[in-house]
Amino acid sequence: MHPIKDPAVAKIFESYPPPIRQKLLLLRELILSTAAATEGVGKIEETLKWGEPAYLTSASKSGSTIRIAWKAGDPSKYAMYFNCHTTLIDSFRTLFPNDFVFEGNRRIVFAEEAVLPTEYLSFCIAAALTYHISKNTPQHKLSS
Repeated sequence: MHPIKDPAVAKIFESYPPPIRQKLLLLRELILSTAAATEGVGKIEETLKWGEPAYLTSASKSGSTIRIAWKAGDPSKYAMYFNCHTTLIDSFRTLFPNDFVFEGNRRIVFAEEAVLPTEYLSFCIAAALTYHISKNTPQHKLSS
């Protein structure tokens, strides 16, 4: 596990209910490990955007911000957010129409009890983190 260095980010994770916190920490780890394995991404900045953990490619400027969050108004779900001004969600809908629950043009929603399709999700993460390198060909490939 990558330690959380920013105390404000750590405080947000601590504020989530324990079962959801564990799920969000798994998403966080998937983002960081995918970033480390994806060529051109470089160091990831972990910060807060709109009061939610956000992951930016500040050093390389290779990609688009990813956020993860839980909302008290829908307590059995959590989500990964992508920039709504990109074509990312449209692409993910085309590639994975039956593997994710999409809401609007910005997020993938996960039920607390659902098993994450981590290979597909890692592909989505890599696509976001390399969005400015190549809008058509993410650097991370799905294995056959």
